[in-house]
Parts: sequence; C-alpha cells; structure tokens
Amino acid sequence: MKEWIKDIAIALVVGLLILQLVKPTIVKEHSMLPTLNENDYIFLSKQSYRIHKPERGDIIVFHTDLLQANGDEKLLIKRIIGLPGDEIYISEGVVYLNGEKLEEDYTLDGYTASEMDALVVPEDELFVMGDNRQNSTDSREETIGCVDQDLIVGKAVFRLYPFKEIGTL
Repeated sequence: MKEWIKDIAIALVVGLLILQLVKPTIVKEHSMLPTLNENDYIFLSKQSYRIHKPERGDIIVFHTDLLQANGDEKLLIKRIIGLPGDEIYISEGVVYLNGEKLEEDYTLDGYTASEMDALVVPEDELFVMGDNRQNSTDSREETIGCVDQDLIVGKAVFRLYPFKEIGTL
C-alpha cells in the first residue's frame, strides 16, 4: 500500500510539473485554416517566451477582452506577423512588412481582403492575424489591435489530434 501511495504521489508531482510547462487546448474556430482546423487538439508551450523572444510566424494563444456567449474570457489563436518596430500595411489584398511584400504560403486563400494604413508595431507588442484572413478577428480590428506580449498564454508547438496530422507546428 505504501508503494502504491508513493507511485501516485510521484505521478501527481510529475503531472503538475508538466502542466506548468505545457497547456493542452482545443481549437474552437476556423480562423487558422488551413494550418489548424476546428477541434484540433494542440499543446502550447507556456515557457517558450521566457527562454527566447517571439518570432515572426509563431502561432500563439493569447488573452483578449472579448467574451464568449457564456460570459467567459475568449482566448484567440493567431500567427505572429509583426514584431515590435515592424511597419505593416495591407493594400490590394497583399500584406507588406517593412515595405516588402510578405510571402504567406500558409494562408487559406493567399489573399487578405482588407485595406490597412501603415502601422508601426509598438514596443512589447505583436501584430497577429489568422491564416483564414476572410474569417479572422485579429490585429486588423480595433477590438484586438496589437497584442501585448504579457497576454500570451503560450506558443502552439504540437498537434496531437487528429492523429493523421500529429506532429510539431
């Protein structure tokens, strides 16, 4: 009995340590198609940005002021497009980063159906967009804007489900 209790205690401690590093989550919307689908089960690294700074192209989950239908806070998952100091604008369906056309082979339609005047990403903030640009609430909208890095929950690093798409992101 003593060994059994010891094994359970060790398993609980290891489980709690893992949950401090990794957060499992389920994708709830279509804004990251084709990269992530609704109901994909992914893992977030909660410690990634304690080790290094966010990088352009990372997929992150972050807190927002938006609310779900039940009144709970809504977390969003988006791709980092712009880093602090970057200038971004959108013209005729093309995203420009620091004056250069941004090559985005990960987007659903290869087109960003919005216009946006030039914006310089503020210090300690990120400009994020969904890969499904026609169906994404992201930094282009005033309700989201640039995302403060302190609001990041974690970096999407691994897809567990569906099993046919298991692997790193």
